[in-house]
Amino acid sequence: MRDYLKPIKILRAKILPHKVVDNEMKKLQKMRINDEINDIIILVEHPEIVTMGAKAIRDKITVNSDYKTSRVDRGGGITWHGPGQLVVYPIIKWEKSEQNIREIIGRIEELVIKTLDDCGINGYRNKEMMGVWVENKKICSVGLAFLHWVSRHGLALNYSTPKNRIESLNCCGLEKGVTTSLDKLGYTHDNEGKIIDRARLEKALLSNIEKVLKRVPQEPLDWTV
Repeated sequence: MRDYLKPIKILRAKILPHKVVDNEMKKLQKMRINDEINDIIILVEHPEIVTMGAKAIRDKITVNSDYKTSRVDRGGGITWHGPGQLVVYPIIKWEKSEQNIREIIGRIEELVIKTLDDCGINGYRNKEMMGVWVENKKICSVGLAFLHWVSRHGLALNYSTPKNRIESLNCCGLEKGVTTSLDKLGYTHDNEGKIIDRARLEKALLSNIEKVLKRVPQEPLDWTV
């Protein structure tokens, strides 16, 4: 008999401004801390914005004026968000046996690696930096913030982003061009010939949540704010 696995609610939004979702995440995090809600995963896409983490602010990193920016309370440097990117935010209360930040981040990375594997893509970790890589290029950023062991922020998986918008940035302190998206590497279709779009990636990601995060995903609900 397998151990009981808690349910996790899936909220799917279309396109929402980063600031709006960030504010909602803070509310949801407090509610989860107080056990007013169960664990939640938000699936969303943002209009273009470059978020500035603690390291970017501390190091006084700047970007070109044609990028809108926003400060966020996660660690790390700058992260691009925009069209052609699946953003996943886990509002999860991690159990005592799970309370290891490196291991939690490892699970988030593993979720992406298995998602890519379902599409016939070999994703892997880089020991020097959080995230997921394909062919020596970074295609997924991971950044979390915790309060009472409830996580906020999450991952950003690039599949078909506008030409040169990510590549022109020093994302996470990397050289320009290192961070890119799957289509720029030629990965436009999965191993069955289906297009790799947001829907395909969401399907693969949801199918791996139980195995990797040890929680049972519920049927996705449309979410508006």
